[in-house]
Amino acid sequence: MSDVTAIHNLVQKRNELKKEIAKIIVGQDAVVDQILLCIFSGGHALLIGVPGLAKTLMINTLSQALGLDFKRIQFTPDLMPSDILGSEILDENRNFKFIKGPIFSNIILADEINRTPPKTQAALLEAMQERSVTIAGQHHKLDLPYFVLATQNPIEQEGTYPLPEAQLDRFMFAIKLEYPTFEEEVQVVKRTTSDVKTEITPLFTAQEIIDFQHLIRRIPVADNVIKYAVTLVSKTRPDNALTNDFVKNYLDWGAGPRASQNLILAAKAHAAFNGKFSPDIEDVQAVATGILRHRIIKNYKADAEGITEEVIIKKLM
Repeated sequence: MSDVTAIHNLVQKRNELKKEIAKIIVGQDAVVDQILLCIFSGGHALLIGVPGLAKTLMINTLSQALGLDFKRIQFTPDLMPSDILGSEILDENRNFKFIKGPIFSNIILADEINRTPPKTQAALLEAMQERSVTIAGQHHKLDLPYFVLATQNPIEQEGTYPLPEAQLDRFMFAIKLEYPTFEEEVQVVKRTTSDVKTEITPLFTAQEIIDFQHLIRRIPVADNVIKYAVTLVSKTRPDNALTNDFVKNYLDWGAGPRASQNLILAAKAHAAFNGKFSPDIEDVQAVATGILRHRIIKNYKADAEGITEEVIIKKLM
């Protein structure tokens, strides 16, 4: 199959996938779009939202429609690395046997990742970055495709372990999940209080998703688009010559080179989803907020004046 045909195929399958997800999930189109961009770009996502907004249901529905294995890990303050990675036990023949933990799956929902200590957060980080884990000196490869969707509750921050900036940088997207509209909530209540069970049809295989990930990486990008992405990221750094006074006033730190890489990768996926064979500046702008939101650090002045990350990112474009 040629790459042109493969892109047309991807557009069609992505539209079918959205219809399949809509059988269960009401609204949240922008959130679903960003999660799909992340999966097909080979990244991971951080989902920020209050409890009860169907984060678990959304990722479970998505994994069924993608035909992938799904595991949910509830992060708690007493969770140890071995609880998620697995551990070695003595079997009946007194030989050591490795029992795989829940991290060995295609899609992982890391629920409330900021409630677990840094040691356990770091164990998940190796799996995210290297697609492998090391236990008792043994290297274990994880099945591909591999996608981590971590959630954070923005309300209660007491007794939490905020993710350090280096770890936040490993997430391709930070996605904000808002409350549904009145009409959407009416639909949610109707669906969830009836006895009708909706079946989700798997539309992909693991190999198909891996092939599409390679296809997206093969998409060519014009130099001016790459320069635009790098300029956009450079503008977030207060000490950079390209930076405007607004950024110097409200930001302490800007985004690193990984933001530029992710902007281009996500722009490629965004272009492919829309049937284009190469991304343009509009594709970069379409994905910029989700990619830069968690990589810029505001100062106390921005907090005092109620300036959000989204406002700052819009001022850069």
